[in-house]
Amino acid sequence: MAAVGVGGSTAAAGPGAVSAGTLEPGTTSAAHRRLKYISLAVLVVQNASLILSIRYARTLPGDRFFATTAVVMAEVLKGFTCLLLLFAQKRGNVKHLVLFLHEAVLVQYVDTLKLAVPSLIYTLQNNLQYVAISNLPAATFQVTYQLKILTTALFSVLMLNRSLSRLQWASLLLLFTGVAIVQAQQAGGGGPRPLDQNPGAGLAAVVASCLSSGFAGVYFEKILKGSSGSVWLRNLQLGLFGTALGLVGLWWAEGTAVARRGFFFGYTPAVWGVVLNQAFGGLLVAVVVKYADNILKGFATSLSIVLSTVASIRLFGFHLDPLFALGAGLVIGAVYLYSLPRGAVKAIASTSASASASGPCIHQQPPGQPPPPQLSSHRGDLITEPFLPKLLTKVKGS
Repeated sequence: MAAVGVGGSTAAAGPGAVSAGTLEPGTTSAAHRRLKYISLAVLVVQNASLILSIRYARTLPGDRFFATTAVVMAEVLKGFTCLLLLFAQKRGNVKHLVLFLHEAVLVQYVDTLKLAVPSLIYTLQNNLQYVAISNLPAATFQVTYQLKILTTALFSVLMLNRSLSRLQWASLLLLFTGVAIVQAQQAGGGGPRPLDQNPGAGLAAVVASCLSSGFAGVYFEKILKGSSGSVWLRNLQLGLFGTALGLVGLWWAEGTAVARRGFFFGYTPAVWGVVLNQAFGGLLVAVVVKYADNILKGFATSLSIVLSTVASIRLFGFHLDPLFALGAGLVIGAVYLYSLPRGAVKAIASTSASASASGPCIHQQPPGQPPPPQLSSHRGDLITEPFLPKLLTKVKGS
């Protein structure tokens, strides 16, 4: 499930997180730049590794594990980890932790119940991702899954009355075109594929996952605006609901088979790696995303697509043809353009015009004018999510 804090306004620094404001003036710039690079690396590795590891675990020969059990285990581990972090914040005082949880979860039960809807959607999304990745090449899934940017933007316009710039609308059109080209390549053959894969089912699952991701992220932001809950408390609450709802889904979809073969049937070190990545990767992203602006997140997504494609060629024999390269290139460009701040194009055009008229120069801020606005975290692209999983990209996924 997407951990709260990814791309959303509720993200907060985790315990021990370094704040640039506490650094010496001479080291602030270098430390902030280092944190941005670390954030970029974490976002790229988490986005790509989760998809690749799921694909690897689902295509190994032998007994196949039940995806619903993996979803439940990830929620249990995530919730338990958040509980330990809250325990550490209370300096190991059990009484204070119990009183805090009683107040936050039971007394303020309305806020707790508000999380049931996004938790239900994220649980569904996690299960859909297993279906999609089991039936689509990792690179194809990674490209197609960027449709969550389109769905999140549309839900932001409808539910939060946000406005998008012309550049953003154009980038969304470019994104849709790129995904359509990739899917046309997939439908046309795109190289050999295992007989047990159903690209139609994979496409339906990824589209449903993108719709649920977009709605859940925007809904989460809408109902929790102004909430003072910490990132760990929100993820603990999501984990509680996610575990309960995941067990219901397990019973409904695979209950008989799990009862006959066992909860951990088919679990291998690779499967445990997937579960741990889902549980802890999202929480790690929730911490580092504090230091990543929208452009960095867009760049990380682009690098993840490239990394997934290269790894798919080496690990799974993925065939890269010109049609896929064209579609993936359009998606990468669209992600970057969508992440640009509203004033970026005007600023670039203004700088270019100035340079052509008077030669190379350094653009200076006019006297008395405020500095350019920083990138807003309220872009509607929460999600991200990836696991994308499910950090709220999500409140931006996994």
